[in-house]
Amino acid sequence: MPDSFASSPEMELVHFIRGANLSQVPEPTLTVVKQVLLTVCGTALAGADQDGIAELRDVLVERAGRPEAHLIVFGDALPALSVALLNGAMARALDYCDAMVPGLHLGSGVVPAALAAAELNGGCSGEEFLAALVVGMETGSRLNLTEELYDGFDPTGVAGVMGATAAAARVCGLDETQTVHALALAFNRCGGSFQSNIDGSLAVRLINGWIASVAIECVQYAAAGLTGPMHFLSGTYGYAHLFARGQIQAAEFVRGLTEEWHLLKMVFKKYPSCGLTQGATELALQAVRDEGIGADEVDHVDVFVPPYSWRLVGQPFKLGPNPRVDAQFSAQSCVASAFERKSAVLGHFEPDAIGDLMGLGILDKVASYEDETLDEIGHTACRLVVHTIDGREWTGELAVAPGFPGNELEPQAHVDRFLDCWDYAKTGLPGIAATELQSVVADIETLDDARSLLNHLLVRDRPQA
Repeated sequence: MPDSFASSPEMELVHFIRGANLSQVPEPTLTVVKQVLLTVCGTALAGADQDGIAELRDVLVERAGRPEAHLIVFGDALPALSVALLNGAMARALDYCDAMVPGLHLGSGVVPAALAAAELNGGCSGEEFLAALVVGMETGSRLNLTEELYDGFDPTGVAGVMGATAAAARVCGLDETQTVHALALAFNRCGGSFQSNIDGSLAVRLINGWIASVAIECVQYAAAGLTGPMHFLSGTYGYAHLFARGQIQAAEFVRGLTEEWHLLKMVFKKYPSCGLTQGATELALQAVRDEGIGADEVDHVDVFVPPYSWRLVGQPFKLGPNPRVDAQFSAQSCVASAFERKSAVLGHFEPDAIGDLMGLGILDKVASYEDETLDEIGHTACRLVVHTIDGREWTGELAVAPGFPGNELEPQAHVDRFLDCWDYAKTGLPGIAATELQSVVADIETLDDARSLLNHLLVRDRPQA
């Protein structure tokens, strides 16, 4: 490798990925990473029966190949890249996984990639596994961009694939040169469009599966000696040019490694719908809880959100072929459901529950509007104005939605989210197992082999394909 490359941003990132150890990681950062791990475990278990998962599993099982790793829940032994693909899709299927503004979903790509890599590698200590999750999530967080720079690209398919590859490279113990090329190859696989979300397509969950699978693939290619563009960050047509559009210099992506932790910007949704609906849902439930306004008392509700949010979740609710996705990405349906059900849990986004909601008058009483002035307050700002049939008017406003930096969830809320997933999952797992899994995640670094985590994620009475 050329001497001039030794001090490049790419090599700074590689040194961090290969060399960071847990003693360098502050406790708050480790806490967030463990919260992501617990979140992904829960959402993957709960996502196993969602639309498209059975069909994708059938395709992968029929394709078969070398049995290198195991599917969460089902236990099928398949090639590691197939396992990462399905596990990633399951983890994202309910859109209840971690997130980061403006729409990056890291954990449901990084965790499946790292877990599949641990099996591919023949094992990995819990300490090294946790370190891999740290460097993977930090890499993806640092390469995350703004809404304006992505300009319609899905952040998960861009920054997410780099984070997942970093984690898998660390787990598999790639050397310096191999790690460079794994990331360089992954750079060539960046992509994905937010049109998937707007159209309510299953591609939303597939993108997380793809980035986990691509991570495994790129690590395998790099280990075999295949090469990518070494200047994947700083080159003429590198990441800084293509995706950051020259507005961020490559050196900025790696400045302050191990000193500033960008993954602390992680978002954990309080409610099982798009992050941009969290504020509206919170305000609706506040009106129900604090003001006692029930669905039968509502004349109409006006939801005001910033233009970016309105483009993704503000359109009039329309039922398509994937009702759950349609409802999760609709502020109108989320607010209507909150007033009608007085809570917001995974079961409320079942197709039958959404169909029931459409038969009630409350959905027609909610409308969303874009408000440019909210941009000045914050990306997740929201205002809700409730008009009752007896002439009352209640207004609520949030500058920061719950679960976002600046309005973080309390520890119990993380447990509640996990238990909602556990209870919703059609797995038949005993309740005591939920406590066991929480304990394993909390002490993940003490495991002799991270692969033992799988013992808590397999459902023994599930038939293998």
